[in-house]
Amino acid sequence: MKTLSIKGNRGQSDIHIGESLDNLERYIPNDRRLVIITDSVVHDLYGGRFPKADVITIGTGERIKTLVTLENILDRLIEMETDRSAFIVGIGGGIVCDITGFAASVYLRGIDFGYVSTTLLAQVDASVGGKTGVNFGGYKNMVGVFNQPGFVICDTALLDTLPTAEFACGFAEIVKHAVIADADMFTFLEQNSQKALALEDSVIQRLVYDSVDIKAGVVQRDEREKGERRILNFGHTFGHAIEKTAGLRHGEAVSQGMVIAGALSVEKDLLRPDEQARMVALLKILGLPVRMAVDKEAVLDAIQKDKKREGDNIKFVLADGLGKALVQDVGMEELADVVKRL
Repeated sequence: MKTLSIKGNRGQSDIHIGESLDNLERYIPNDRRLVIITDSVVHDLYGGRFPKADVITIGTGERIKTLVTLENILDRLIEMETDRSAFIVGIGGGIVCDITGFAASVYLRGIDFGYVSTTLLAQVDASVGGKTGVNFGGYKNMVGVFNQPGFVICDTALLDTLPTAEFACGFAEIVKHAVIADADMFTFLEQNSQKALALEDSVIQRLVYDSVDIKAGVVQRDEREKGERRILNFGHTFGHAIEKTAGLRHGEAVSQGMVIAGALSVEKDLLRPDEQARMVALLKILGLPVRMAVDKEAVLDAIQKDKKREGDNIKFVLADGLGKALVQDVGMEELADVVKRL
């Protein structure tokens, strides 16, 4: 097991890579009352391994990541007479983590919480960094708060039960981290892609650790996304728009978003064509889509409502070679042209 830490404005978050769900109780401080929030699939698979606790089970999929689900959780917490001495743990993927963190942050104006992330996507992205929230009005993560979990357990042994498509979604964020911050990590993934796909433990743990290390470092320096943290959105401007309009999984949409962002980076002479080709080839090897037909007008409408928009510009992340990224103001007219062409 390896541990990384993020020191946020509201305390320290410790991320334990390679720790087991079976050791969850060790991380609950002072034998406090435990409340677990999970989804129906995770409960069916691993509920027998949960420690003694009150359990709130929600549904699955982006359709349940709403204020209605949040309200239902808050109702249950009130029914169970949960007070500020309790500790809430979300056990599940990114949706469970986002909703759990948001619920814990607003219930009684905030009680302590942690995560056991059960998907690759959650382990390398959603559970790390302190972003919580739900979708609203059809737009992703429009309502939420920044708040760091007390701990995150990344149990890589739980990945064995992931469907192939869900596993691939985690690789999209791993590729993103390598592209924006670590060229050596990118090469390692190229050279070990088949071992990663075969879930070879040493390879997976290194990729999770490297991804968390990159994200933790960025978040440590810019917790509330005022500057550097924006580079973590590489591929996400188009990715979120494609996810909303085409109904794809997050990682599938981000994969295509990275291809488009990479192509725009090439046009701006920041990324070499051969580097773009390497990224596209790696995404394909990892089972991720790189090109598909979308409703261009719907994609553009979604981009216009993106949280990163400021007036007629949007804070857009470009690859500055492999292993580095930068943020530029890109005009909405230019993005509209990109949508039509790419």
